[in-house]
Amino acid sequence: MSEENLDLSQFDEIPDRVARAKAKAEAIKKARAAAGGADAGAHAEEAPDGPSAESEASISEGGGEAEVDLLALDEIPDRVERAKAKAAAMRKAKGGGGGPAPAKKPAKKVAASTADRAATARALTSKEGGSVEREVIVQTSPAPPAIRPGPDRIAPVKSGGITTRRGFFTWLTLAWVSFSGACLVGLAGFGRFLFPNVLFEPPQSFKIGFPEEYEIGVDERWKDKFGIWIVKNTEGIFALISICTHLGCTPNWLSNEQKFKCPCHGSGFYSSGINFEGPAPRPLERARIVLTDDGQILIDKNMKFQYEKGQWEFPESFLQV
Repeated sequence: MSEENLDLSQFDEIPDRVARAKAKAEAIKKARAAAGGADAGAHAEEAPDGPSAESEASISEGGGEAEVDLLALDEIPDRVERAKAKAAAMRKAKGGGGGPAPAKKPAKKVAASTADRAATARALTSKEGGSVEREVIVQTSPAPPAIRPGPDRIAPVKSGGITTRRGFFTWLTLAWVSFSGACLVGLAGFGRFLFPNVLFEPPQSFKIGFPEEYEIGVDERWKDKFGIWIVKNTEGIFALISICTHLGCTPNWLSNEQKFKCPCHGSGFYSSGINFEGPAPRPLERARIVLTDDGQILIDKNMKFQYEKGQWEFPESFLQV
């Protein structure tokens, strides 16, 4: 079979580009040897690196002869590019020998896709140890790459991927501000507890009406509200403070027995306030009682009168009627 009748399209089905170029070169050499137009001593040794590793190849076209030095092309680090350069040099040598270049026949449909052949070429290129730029991807998910829900991404530092020194001091400052605010709120609440703004104490000075509204005896209408008894007898009206002189309990008026009786320790007082039984050391105290300009009775508990000091004789300790 002559070189002009050689059908090189049958080798296009080989998916590996290097192996395909190697097979075509071998077929061309066999065709030349069979035609007797090639130099039998110009065979080169096959090398594992490429389709043409011979030191020198002689190609004759139409009676002419051109020598191509393929050894200089071995310095190309990329194996695919090296094969392309050698094939181009061979085609150029054949075209410069005087004969026309063989017409390129239409390529047959190959089974492997272009993407698969490119992937295979890249895989072969990476094995040569050439300078190939690679992209390092940081895996953000513990799942393997085959089942991860989304593409890998590199989280920047500003998005919270890594805590920086500035971020650490920012969080530290925020923590101290929060702690100081909590302490201030606690101190404010404690101060509010110590100093209430409302004192639930009855007034110490108040009016209780006109003298004609009271009858002879003990009147208890102001005991719960103001803590006093209004006592009226034939001599006048006076106000007894409802606090036992023993330990400060509130005695009760027993109308059947006509006496004040302390429920705590049993101290007893007459209706006049004089003590006569129990541990009470002295009589009950009286509050200041006077008439106002409108004729009503005014009680002032800020001024107290004690019997043992002779203060019951003071004019404001009782009210004559």
